[in-house]
Amino acid sequence: MSSRSIAGETATTVSTAGATDACNGCIALQSQDYLRQNRLPHIWCPGCGNGIVLHAIVKALEMLSLDRNNVAAVSGIGCSSRSAGYLDLNTVHTAHGRALPFATGIKVANPKLTVLVMSGDGDATAIGGNHFIQAARRNLDLTLIIFNNNIYGMTSGQYSPLTPRGAFATTATYGNVETPFDICKLAIAAGATYVARGTTYQARQLPKLIVNAIKNKGFSVVEAVCACPTHYGKLNKKSSPVALLQEQRDKAISAKDAQLMTAEQLTGKYLTGELFSENRREYSDSYTHLFERVHETK
Repeated sequence: MSSRSIAGETATTVSTAGATDACNGCIALQSQDYLRQNRLPHIWCPGCGNGIVLHAIVKALEMLSLDRNNVAAVSGIGCSSRSAGYLDLNTVHTAHGRALPFATGIKVANPKLTVLVMSGDGDATAIGGNHFIQAARRNLDLTLIIFNNNIYGMTSGQYSPLTPRGAFATTATYGNVETPFDICKLAIAAGATYVARGTTYQARQLPKLIVNAIKNKGFSVVEAVCACPTHYGKLNKKSSPVALLQEQRDKAISAKDAQLMTAEQLTGKYLTGELFSENRREYSDSYTHLFERVHETK
């Protein structure tokens, strides 16, 4: 039995796991052991893709056999940010757009922690956009999972920086005239050292992408394309969750297959899978080296 104080409350959990993991000596956990069972079922709308992304996260934790006491999960504000409340980890539910600054402080204070950040397309790229590019530039060892449902789902469907051009929202009643970010290209340009994109239709692929993102020693970004039938779907006459999943199926092209396709064939599509990876010195290592060097000169 373990007890952790999280955001002012104490969560007591009992592990139902079995064998000891040979890699780190901790108890091997199953996916459900990473969830706070007393918070389930979740409150997301029927057909919402957030539950599939959350399952991918806990599946990745299971695949890595991570000790819950050594994992921190940070979220901002929005539908996706509810995910931190369901995870039985060291969790922090922060202010709108500020998940990455909080996560930065946690990681710098305790570099040994595995730190996950869950954020929505608005939370990460609108009010949190500058924090996003600065975290990528620093290459701090954080894993950012962006739940991209193309809209502000929690506050009735305003358009976000990732809403497709021409799509409808409560603040774009005649169609969005702005060009959305390609969040993966932005992450690469800003300095992230691992970038991937998956969809809730490709549910088996998502955990693998998150596993590799966590393994990367540096700033990792996984864009998880998911559906919001309640607002985005309704406003764009795609209220069927099945239809939204089929749209993901039809628009997603693996990065490998894209190499054999023409620019015309790729029009209206987006790439999925691992899109970028490189080795670059991680921020905590650089900061520790600087601290030691300054200390030696005194």
